[in-house]
This record gives sequence, structure tokens and C-alpha cells, in this order.
Amino acid sequence: MTSKYLTSLLSRYKELSSLETDITEVFEIIKECYKKEGTLFVCGNGGSASDSEHIVGELMKGFALPRNLKDDNMKKKLESLYGEEGLFLSKSLQMGLRAISLMSHPALHSAFANDVNAEMVFAQQLYVLAKPGDLLFAISTSGNARNVMRAMHVASVIGVKTVLLTGVHGGKCAKIADKTIKVPEKETYKIQEYHLPIYHTLCLMLEEYFYG
Repeated sequence: MTSKYLTSLLSRYKELSSLETDITEVFEIIKECYKKEGTLFVCGNGGSASDSEHIVGELMKGFALPRNLKDDNMKKKLESLYGEEGLFLSKSLQMGLRAISLMSHPALHSAFANDVNAEMVFAQQLYVLAKPGDLLFAISTSGNARNVMRAMHVASVIGVKTVLLTGVHGGKCAKIADKTIKVPEKETYKIQEYHLPIYHTLCLMLEEYFYG
């Protein structure tokens, strides 16, 4: 059954109708990663770097649905140890899907770019942080970003699947990715205008599955 969120996306952006299967398959890949308690890593450059942070923000907290803390044992421990403060914590904490933006470590970025190679910053982080069963969500409007591609190379060797969100041509990264979503545009800003509603829809579908 098609998610109501995907149906809504395709009704609002009819030009994306050919991507229904691709979006559904990417959702399934991310869902399986989370079902196995994996971590989603996200990376991109420029506007896609902002998109990386945006995706993490939608996954790590409530988006369209409430995600109240369900762990009664955690609630009891918090309240037992910290009284009113613990009660506040148990009411304020939300359930989340584990996601890390590879844009979020500026000191490491600058140090590694200066000391080693700027093209290797994403790859270095993924090599240190990721484990088999995790997933890399790569965003590149051209599909040719070298730092993204190098991260995908490392991912393939350490047992981390990759999905790519890109433009109509796909570029070199599309040849590496386990699954690719190519939006029907060539210009960077137009590609990015399609990327946002697609990843919003994926985040909504994931939230619906795990917390609906």
C-alpha cells in the first residue's frame, strides 16, 4: 500500500510521478537499516549540506507525529533518581531515529582538510563512525562531488549501503550507489527544489512506520 505521504507528494509534484518506485525502494532500505538498529549518515555540499542537517533534524525528534517516550523503565529511573527534574525529562524526551550529519564536525572538517585532504573529510568520518548495517544517504546535485564519492567508496568496502539523491544525470556517484533517486532537472537550484519535498516525504514515511 502506498503511503499517504507519498501519494500527497506525487499529487503536488506530478513531474515526480516516475520516481514512485525509486522513493519507495529508498524508504524500504532506510527502514531496514533502522529495524536492525543501524545509523543513517547523511552528507552533501553547499545547499545539500544544509539538506543533510535538515534531514537529521526531522528524524531525531517528532516531525508530524508525537513521539512521547515509551520506555516505562527509563521513565521510572529518571523520576526515581531525579524527582521533579526526572519527571520533566521523561515528559520532554522524544523517541528518535538515529541519524548523523557528516557536516556537523567543523573542527574535524577544518583540521582534516588542512592536514590531509578536503576531499576525504566525509570518508574519514564514515570510516571511523560507521559499522556494517548502517546506511549512507548521499546528496549531490551533479552526482560528481568527489568528497561524496569517496565516502561512498569507503561505505562499499566496510559494508555500509548507500543511497543517492541527485539530478537527472546521476553522475559518477550513481554508478556506485545501491539505490538512486534522480529528480528530473539539470540546474542545481531546481534539483534542490525537488530534493526537499522528497526527503521530507521519506522522513514522514519513516515516522509513520515507526511511530504511527
